[in-house]
Amino acid sequence: MFCVFSITTGEFVIAGILPEVAADLEVTAGTVGLLVTAYAVGMIIGGPVLTAATAGIDRKPLMLAMLAVAVIGNAVSALAPEFSLLLAARMVTALVTSTFFAQAIVIAVQSAPPERAGTMVARLAFGMNLAMILGAPIGTQIGSQWGWRATFAAIAVACLIGLGLVFWQLTSPTDEGRTSAVSELRVLRQPPVLVALAITSVGNVGVLMVFSYLAPLLTDLGRHPTTRLPILLLAYGAGATIGNLVGGILYDRNPRLFQPALLGLLAATLVGTWFVATSTTLTGVAVVAIGLLGFAIIPGMQARVMMTAREAPTLAMAVNASGYQVAAACAGLFGGLIADSTSGPRPIYLAAAGLTICGLMMTVMATRALRGTNADAGAVLHGRLADT
Repeated sequence: MFCVFSITTGEFVIAGILPEVAADLEVTAGTVGLLVTAYAVGMIIGGPVLTAATAGIDRKPLMLAMLAVAVIGNAVSALAPEFSLLLAARMVTALVTSTFFAQAIVIAVQSAPPERAGTMVARLAFGMNLAMILGAPIGTQIGSQWGWRATFAAIAVACLIGLGLVFWQLTSPTDEGRTSAVSELRVLRQPPVLVALAITSVGNVGVLMVFSYLAPLLTDLGRHPTTRLPILLLAYGAGATIGNLVGGILYDRNPRLFQPALLGLLAATLVGTWFVATSTTLTGVAVVAIGLLGFAIIPGMQARVMMTAREAPTLAMAVNASGYQVAAACAGLFGGLIADSTSGPRPIYLAAAGLTICGLMMTVMATRALRGTNADAGAVLHGRLADT
């Protein structure tokens, strides 16, 4: 969890130190924004490609190597004399992020009882939540006190500590059999796997659209002062943290019931927020609810991908992470088209609800195709992971 926290803090912290980077390297804020795009592109491409290419390597040395890349990438970012080198360093660091996260999830699920797959995914993803609500603000504070380079230096140190923890704590069995790249890629041809990956992409576009344009939605419509935005973002992150943990527990108890139910509640909340979009008090409450439900659906989606891709869970999880980044990119594009229209940003809530309903319908249809209980599925998955 600490390693995930360290690596993903580097992704979220850019927003807080963007003005300082722009001023120091003498580029525009829009140019610095390319760091976010480069990181997303690196994750989208690097996840599937790197995971397939390293399919035959034992997990412990692979994870140590990826953490070393993260250490070097953040160190180079801290020392970069010009923007082009900083951009390259961020993209290289992003290349290992999805693969590391996928490996970590597989190890976490393998080490837990089969009926607790969703909970283990949620606990690991908790590191990402902490990166959002703690890592990014702390990194921003470090940047404001000692400069943006100190922020990346601190992240490099955190990744180095994570490398040490993996070296001392993670055991790599001598009989760990890893599949070939061809065998890993073959799983992506299976319809249940493709459906599970599609659910992740479609089911998350709506809430990511709202998050991407939360500032205009809250200030222009909800009449919140701009000075309150950090507090509201913190509230969103707090809701997301709770939702992530609760979502994993609920999925383990009854995936057939709770995963569709959470998606339905999220869609209903988005529609309800559209009705109260001009209320300062109610939109403040809605921010927490959207964050909670938006992250409560993620552990179940991750567990579904692992369950359907039993032959190659690591590659599937890497592709799943890339799919989430694709959803984020689509959310920014579609949300921007709506926000720039004559109707303003308010219809974003309804569009987000509609996309979430699409994810709900896909989940219901996919769930009906499953056979057996969650414990049975988890047992099969756990047995397969023990062999990979």
